[in-house]
Amino acid sequence: MPARPLQQLLQLAFGPENPQYLTDADYTAYAAFERARPAEQAFRFERVRLLVAMSLLKALSDLGDHDDSRQVLNVLHRALQARSTDEIDAVITKEAHRFEKLYTNLYVNDEGEQLLQLFEQTLDADTESGMMQTIEQATDLIADLDFSAPADDEDDEA
Repeated sequence: MPARPLQQLLQLAFGPENPQYLTDADYTAYAAFERARPAEQAFRFERVRLLVAMSLLKALSDLGDHDDSRQVLNVLHRALQARSTDEIDAVITKEAHRFEKLYTNLYVNDEGEQLLQLFEQTLDADTESGMMQTIEQATDLIADLDFSAPADDEDDEA
């Protein structure tokens, strides 16, 4: 059952200290997608996509204390509250400028670059297998990141 990898990703990215972002239903979003009637599958898939994207942006914001990624994370969180794909699209469209700003004048290290690439891959994933591959890659990457390292090592060396 593939629901477990999404749960693992959410736990790695958000941990127990961020209940303001996730509910119990979010941890079972993949199982809800798998059980969804055909008419609900697109919406349930979008919820999974939002959760994966949120996980990646949470890791990016934690890795570099990056305000723009936190703002996009909050937009995605608002979209997660939607009750239809149309509502999700409306939230994202209204805040599109925040996504554009995320990439403007953004300096990230190799790990941040990998997170952003997986974020883009999440947005492009349009099949269950593609999303599962992204979830597994995101889980592996976030598990390997060192969030305790200083954001700017060059200042420490000077």
